[in-house]
Amino acid sequence: MSPTGGNPQAQALTRVLVVDDEPQIVRALVINLKARHYEVDAAHDGATALRLAAARHPDVVVLDLGLPDMDGVEVIKGLRGWSRVPILVLSARHSSDEKVQALDAGADDYVTKPFGMDELLARLRAAVRRAEPVPGGDEVLVETAGFTVDLAAKKVHRAGKDIRLTPTEWHLLEVLVRNSGRLVSQKQLLREVWGPSYGTETNYLRVYMAQLRRKLEADPAHPRHFITEPGMGYRFER
Repeated sequence: MSPTGGNPQAQALTRVLVVDDEPQIVRALVINLKARHYEVDAAHDGATALRLAAARHPDVVVLDLGLPDMDGVEVIKGLRGWSRVPILVLSARHSSDEKVQALDAGADDYVTKPFGMDELLARLRAAVRRAEPVPGGDEVLVETAGFTVDLAAKKVHRAGKDIRLTPTEWHLLEVLVRNSGRLVSQKQLLREVWGPSYGTETNYLRVYMAQLRRKLEADPAHPRHFITEPGMGYRFER
């Protein structure tokens, strides 16, 4: 993953694929991203987006769901078949069901149109940051009695096997593991995993915590590692 930060030299290494069929939005994004020293490719439909992603290997994808040739969720699924590139969904769809569908398909974040450029760029930076490899060190390997979390390799091992996590499950796990033993509030988890405009969608947390427990706890109904503090948040215990 290319490094990013305030340094324009570093950001020049970050390639963004913008996928939207509205020319004015594409133009605005391209201008704003290039002004901040990002490299930008643009696609106006899903098929072109998938071709460009395979050819150019972007560091992050900004994807509209309403494309002329296929639904954006199908593009997400196509990308997730071979890539863990961060995907920031940009859409005029407002229903929580459609947001959950995009996130479940493998999107990392969701921005609703109309959007503020500053917020979108902040979300994009956060998505790229979360996908960067963690520098080496003992702290990147977290072991419990039942499973091991390798933060550097972004892998979880249980009973000698790799456990497949969705990008959202991984982000949730990573935040909890990095705060091992500490209560992480519902609002903090929502904002760190789903983005700064989230803070009240606690149903997202219930669904994804249940999925993590199902995949990693010996007894999901009586969790030892993913502890709920009712009304407050969650805590990871080794």
